[in-house]
Amino acid sequence: MSAQRDLLRFITCGSVDDGKSTLIGRLLYECGLIFEDTLAALSRDSRRHGTTGGEIDFALLLDGLEAERQQGITIDVAYRYFATPRRSFIVADTPGHEQYTRNMATGASTASLAIILVDATKGLLPQSQRHSIICSLLGIRHLVLAINKMDLVGFDAARFSTIAAEYGTFAESLGFQDITAIPISARQGDNITSLSSNMPWYRGPYLLAHLEAVDVSADDAAKPFRFPVQWVNRPDARFRGFAGTVASGRIAAGDTILLAGTGMQSGVARIVTADGDLPEAVAGQAVTLTLTDEIDVARGDMLVAPSARPETTDQFAADILWMGNEPMLPGRDYLLRIGHAWTAARVTSLRHRLEVTTREHQAARLLEMNDIGLCHLTSQKPLSFDPYAENRATGAFILVDRFTHETVAAGMIRHGLRRATNIHRAAFSVDKTVRSARYDQRPILLWFTGLSGSGKSTIANLVEEALFAAGRHCYSLDGDNLRHGLCRDLGFTPADRVENIRRAGEVAKLFLDAGLIVLGSFISPFRAERQMLRELVGAGEFLEIHVDAPIETCIARDPKGLYVKAKAGLIPNFTGISSPYEAPEQPDIHLKTGECSAEQCAEQVLQVLRGKGIAC
Repeated sequence: MSAQRDLLRFITCGSVDDGKSTLIGRLLYECGLIFEDTLAALSRDSRRHGTTGGEIDFALLLDGLEAERQQGITIDVAYRYFATPRRSFIVADTPGHEQYTRNMATGASTASLAIILVDATKGLLPQSQRHSIICSLLGIRHLVLAINKMDLVGFDAARFSTIAAEYGTFAESLGFQDITAIPISARQGDNITSLSSNMPWYRGPYLLAHLEAVDVSADDAAKPFRFPVQWVNRPDARFRGFAGTVASGRIAAGDTILLAGTGMQSGVARIVTADGDLPEAVAGQAVTLTLTDEIDVARGDMLVAPSARPETTDQFAADILWMGNEPMLPGRDYLLRIGHAWTAARVTSLRHRLEVTTREHQAARLLEMNDIGLCHLTSQKPLSFDPYAENRATGAFILVDRFTHETVAAGMIRHGLRRATNIHRAAFSVDKTVRSARYDQRPILLWFTGLSGSGKSTIANLVEEALFAAGRHCYSLDGDNLRHGLCRDLGFTPADRVENIRRAGEVAKLFLDAGLIVLGSFISPFRAERQMLRELVGAGEFLEIHVDAPIETCIARDPKGLYVKAKAGLIPNFTGISSPYEAPEQPDIHLKTGECSAEQCAEQVLQVLRGKGIAC
């Protein structure tokens, strides 16, 4: 019977200490869903950790981590399943602290309804507004405004009306389909599972009645067919199927499908499940599709309806919720996952940051943790997607840090950027291969990285002199020189440093295409950007050369007097003093200039190049 009941996924959110965990605990208690032994343990824990005197602290039912009980806050998302005769529920109790906003977003990503709690004694707080905006961005269209702790304001009807009206004004443009305001006391149980006699002026639905009756059905089956391929099922040479879950729409055996991105068409031969073949599959069903033609389909691809194709592009606009400890820097490469597809991607520009309290669009150079912004992104390969507002399953993505592998952002695609659809790479008969053959040399990028004063430019100059004397065609790109022209508009903030190296890398790539040996001398303090350079150029065309000198040695040399100014606070964001330098962990060449002369270091580089057949 439980399996046949409609399932509602919902979350509780709002500011810290608004009573989210208490509400869910009380709801479970009122429904008689707490076993006696659990209730006895909860009573014991309440005496030890509780904040309600001698009464049961229902928040402890959800806050299971020791750190949560000691601090009296929710840190992680707690999920609970329960059912009534009318409906089944999965509730996510999410943290209210701004520090854990990313955990709240995780819980909201699969919910159809959100309960926003507001403390009647405090009114609408910035974190309540932030959570409301995140719910809106994540596609939640049904909202309950639970104005809690009404017992602490004497069950005042005017206070309830004031907060409900204030929230209605705030949420007017957030796109919620319905907002139901309910005055409650989670601790006392008022208006939770029955109407409270303490508030005779309120005649609306109590909380459980509304949760059982609200219609949150999204007719995913009526949307265009989308089938992200999760796995290529090949148990033997006779069977090749494509496993996944139907994200939207429906598909039947014999229907024509199309591989998004390539446009290749085929037909559905079978719809296979563990219980046998199906004549049809609809949104939400996990199946394996076999096709009538042997077309190239891999994990991460998407099978779609030919008559309703998704967008496919490598440039798009998206709302970003930044969740990383380090700020989001435009120009830096991240890993992007959409559906089951992975690719490299970067934020090309931050259009604006959203100020959650005023909802103003503010100019910004980066996003800090828990910031929300509209960004333009570009991916290494074209992606197929629908706008998130139309299809949550195919319009959502995450960004992952390339080094720590931490999820640093959740993204919701607005639309593709069609500004470059009429621009294609021009092909020329005189290409890198022809030029390299003419010069009788292999193009390569020698990237000298290190602190200011470590000797990068000096050693690069010596290497170039030797290569030039040997008849090699080469060119030096120096960080200071580029800042006089191509990068003169950039400062030395982390975002500007990333953009500086990105531009330098694109120039170096052009010189490599011309068949030259390129020497780049840049502090380039971040590992992520140096990895980006390695991947930007061709395989085997990048050598990372760490020009390593102790900071004391660099300060003693100080050829430009920069360290003195930086120490005096006259130069902000100076690498090694007020800005970090991420030393290479495994450089291709490691030069210790505190121990060897510049000439000896240059010879070490030339020896490596001779071993590769690049230098004579």
